Amino acid sequence: MTWGSFKKPGQWQKADGTERRVGVEVEMSGIELVTIAEEVVEQFGGTLNKRSPYEYDVEGTAFGKFKVELDFGYLTKYGRERLSPGMDKAGELELIASDALGALAKNIVPCELVAPPIEISQLHELDTLMERLRLAGAQGTRESALFAFGVHLNPELPDLHCQTILRYLRAFLCLFDWLVEKEEVVLSRKLSPFIRAFSSEYTELVLDHHYAPKITELIDDYLEFNPTRNRVMDMLPLFAYLDEERVINTIGSQKLRKRPTLHYRLPNSDVDNPQWGIWRCWNDWWQVEELANDPVRLKQVCEGYFYNHKLLSKEIMTPWKEKVKTWLIVPT
Repeated sequence: MTWGSFKKPGQWQKADGTERRVGVEVEMSGIELVTIAEEVVEQFGGTLNKRSPYEYDVEGTAFGKFKVELDFGYLTKYGRERLSPGMDKAGELELIASDALGALAKNIVPCELVAPPIEISQLHELDTLMERLRLAGAQGTRESALFAFGVHLNPELPDLHCQTILRYLRAFLCLFDWLVEKEEVVLSRKLSPFIRAFSSEYTELVLDHHYAPKITELIDDYLEFNPTRNRVMDMLPLFAYLDEERVINTIGSQKLRKRPTLHYRLPNSDVDNPQWGIWRCWNDWWQVEELANDPVRLKQVCEGYFYNHKLLSKEIMTPWKEKVKTWLIVPT
């Protein structure tokens, strides 16, 4: 196995002995959708398929199907209709308006590259693609104050037992403040609605050592406090995979994309930075991986969190994002 710059997690296999995989989504601007798709073909092979003016697939690569699309619901839906039979001249004005909207959106709405689930040991292959896209003109989060572009990691869990899910959720909540600082999340993303933090009430519920829910209770509690996709670690795709009816009954038919993975969406997209790669996003997330799979250390961090946040003078004393570094494997 070749891990490249990516840190190898201690729990890199699933319960069935196969290697865990990670889906990756990268948002960017300054580059045409078709150019992104063509760079995927150059890097990984496959066949380019234009689904609409705003959506391309690259099928038949060694990893599976890549998707490239303008991340704007109306344009993608309308783009499909344009390529469908039965369109007449009555919609010509709307076509022109749609084209104008598409041109405008390319400056403020990100192009999104959606990679298929890739084995962790092969994620370094994506960084070669990131370099190609940078040289082709792709721009990331820091290019403009208007951009709120991110990278989403969708790591498969070692298993889907309730205790495993709870450990990962606890590890993330404990490390959230540190992750925000480490990632240097830009202001435009902090102000956007897409990566809202979990409330202190929910965090304290989950980190309490008395909290020992069954999976139905874990899902219900999450839905009570977080009936939205707009969380920095969105658990709804996983919970919909486990119990779709329960989730839909609470939040309705939102765009869930149910899957047996977490959905971590904090990192900036710095695709235009030659010193950046997916490895930076993964290596910060790796701390969550290692904490989640170290029950003794995780218990200590949860206790430390409660002690810190019960102090009346916590704002004056060393902030939690600094204190938690004590428990990191490689303090930074």
